[in-house]
Amino acid sequence: MIVDCGVYAGGERQDLPKDPETVAQAIDDHGECFGWVGLHEPSDAEMRRVQRLFDLHELAVEDALKAHQRPKVERFGDAIVVVLRTLWYVDEGDAVETGQLSVFVGPRYVVTVRHGQGGELATTRQNLEERAQMLGHGPAAVLWAICDSVVDGYESVAESVEVDVDEIESSVFSADRTSDAERIYRLKREVLEMRRAILPLREPMEQFAHGVPGINPKAAPFFRDVADHVSRVADQTESIDTLLSSALGAHLARVSVQQNDDMRRISAWVAIAAVPTMLAGIYGMNFDNMPELTWHYGYYGILLLMAAVCFTMYRFFRKVGWL
Repeated sequence: MIVDCGVYAGGERQDLPKDPETVAQAIDDHGECFGWVGLHEPSDAEMRRVQRLFDLHELAVEDALKAHQRPKVERFGDAIVVVLRTLWYVDEGDAVETGQLSVFVGPRYVVTVRHGQGGELATTRQNLEERAQMLGHGPAAVLWAICDSVVDGYESVAESVEVDVDEIESSVFSADRTSDAERIYRLKREVLEMRRAILPLREPMEQFAHGVPGINPKAAPFFRDVADHVSRVADQTESIDTLLSSALGAHLARVSVQQNDDMRRISAWVAIAAVPTMLAGIYGMNFDNMPELTWHYGYYGILLLMAAVCFTMYRFFRKVGWL
């Protein structure tokens, strides 16, 4: 669907009908303005309609409709197409959900195509409209605001994942027996989704930070700030992945130690139980020439011997830490 359409001149939004045709007509009639059309999961017909109005490249339109693209920057004639992956966190399932945001930036227009629940641009548009000086930079200001908003979303997701990592670390090193391997693997898979969205964005943001044709050079300092944030959250993501790998190794090592402790306890009790079993087996053979069988206190003596040996072995195993 078409979410919003706006025409901006001199940093101010013009009071015009909110439809793509009005935007396309306005930027043709007035050389000092530019338009911004926002779409959310558009149908093929809606996307083709916008394509005809702004002469968007066929391949870029197909990528925007499929919504399974890697973050990238491509140039088609005098237009630049930026593909971003949006992230949001679902705490109930420790899940990082992903979406796609395609931004078509021309000399006098911006078209955004969003897929998924994350990366909403209404707040971004409102904040930018309150900064007339920034909007005066034209489509470059819109691109910067969108990139900045998406990267801020990355930082929010990384902070949420770090909270879960702290919980896992506390669980792994707690005195209680826990089973954390499944949750660790699940979080590592989600961190992989984060890396796929964040790491490819480093190079494009660095390019914008140093200036690219078609983007107002005055916007470069703002893109440098975004590039710094991307680098920071990328390093944060790598640190999270390393911590999860360490937590998994610690968990597996702890499970191995616990299994060894269990085996030592079982072995100690088996050894203790073997003494009365052996004695009972000897005196259960029923040979004729077994003097102890005729001893009046033989039964009580054997029971006392069993108890003494078992108690001695128990004390020994307790001393060496097997019980």
